[in-house]
Amino acid sequence: MVRSLWTAATGMIAQQTNVDTIAHNLSNVNTTGYKTEVAEFKSLLYQTLQTKTTTANVEQKPIGAQVGLGVRNSSITSIFRQGSFLESSSPSSFAIDGKGFFAVQGDDGETYYTRNGNFNWSIDTKGLSLTTSDGLPVLDTQGRPITLNGEYTSSEITITSNGTICYPDANNNPQSLGITIGLTQFQNPAGLEKLDSSLYAQSDASGAAINEATATNLQKSKVVQGYLEGSNVQVADEMVNLIVAQRAYEMNSKAITASDEMLQQANNLRR
Repeated sequence: MVRSLWTAATGMIAQQTNVDTIAHNLSNVNTTGYKTEVAEFKSLLYQTLQTKTTTANVEQKPIGAQVGLGVRNSSITSIFRQGSFLESSSPSSFAIDGKGFFAVQGDDGETYYTRNGNFNWSIDTKGLSLTTSDGLPVLDTQGRPITLNGEYTSSEITITSNGTICYPDANNNPQSLGITIGLTQFQNPAGLEKLDSSLYAQSDASGAAINEATATNLQKSKVVQGYLEGSNVQVADEMVNLIVAQRAYEMNSKAITASDEMLQQANNLRR
């Protein structure tokens, strides 16, 4: 009886994590480049009540008797499904059509990755630098911060589909500046470590970063200027998942109530 109390409690804890994940998805429904997350579960240990050979005359039984001890969260997986493109009036807004990630340099000097292409051209001592909204430098195909030395007007800078930065000449024809925005792919993007500010960090589970500019036999991504990739959260699906999680939480709480009432009946047998 006590076992059922703890088993149902694990179900409530697991479903609470599920609701937390759904709430996180709904809160980021308008976050640029956000990828929806799904809570996954696995059963806990099983306790053997009777082995396959346990009978009155020690004969072989086809199956034994094992009772499960509950559930726990096994992982929270990000679903890297392409989000819809949202038009932006900023010329420094970029969306990725494909599996790639932008590479940015963190404050600690390490390289991080993002699908959020809401960038800005900022002025510093070196010229114009392409940065995230938090001021982190965006990296080119060689892993260097993108900086334009010279007199450039940010509103006239254009980007080709492969990420090459161009500027119009005297005849107003775009000319390459010899700098290309870096795009990176991973063998297992779901294994990336999730950070704040829509950033991801490379991990052993994700595998090494693959530079699209140098990789062969790889489907290249495209950069779309003037658009941002919206969140891929489906609100209707999340609301259905929320109802299912709420009902599962209620059922586990009822199992605890039923176990408590059965224990109370057992304690009253002496009366």
